[in-house]
Amino acid sequence: QVQLVESGGGLVQAGGSLRLSCAASGLTFSIYGMGWFRQAPGKEREFVSAIGYSGGNIYYADSVKGRFAISRDNAGNRVYLQMNSLKPEDTAVYSCAAARFSGGTRIEQYAYWGQGTQVTVSS
Repeated sequence: QVQLVESGGGLVQAGGSLRLSCAASGLTFSIYGMGWFRQAPGKEREFVSAIGYSGGNIYYADSVKGRFAISRDNAGNRVYLQMNSLKPEDTAVYSCAAARFSGGTRIEQYAYWGQGTQVTVSS
C-alpha cells in the first residue's frame, strides 16, 4: 500500500532552519505531484508548497515564499521542504501528500497523505 513518512521536524528557535523529508513507497513516485501542508492547533489544514512530478510547477503559499524551498529526488522517492528563517507562526504539524501527475494548492487534489511531523518554533 502507499506510504508517505515524514521526518525532520523538531523544536527550533525563531530564525532557525529545518529540513523536512518525506519518503514515499507503494506508488510510482515519478508520476505523482507532491505537496506539503500544515495544520496548527485549532486551525484548518493549509497549503504550504507543491512540486510537479518532474520537479517543475512549483508553488508556495505567500506566507512562506522566500523562506521555504521544495525539492524532490525521484530516484530516491523523496520530497523535501527546506525551511529557513522560521517564525513562531510556522509552528504546526507538517504533512506531505501525493497527487497523480501534478500537485496543486488544494487539499482535495491529493489522494495520499502522511501522518505528519511536528515543527515547533520558539520565540
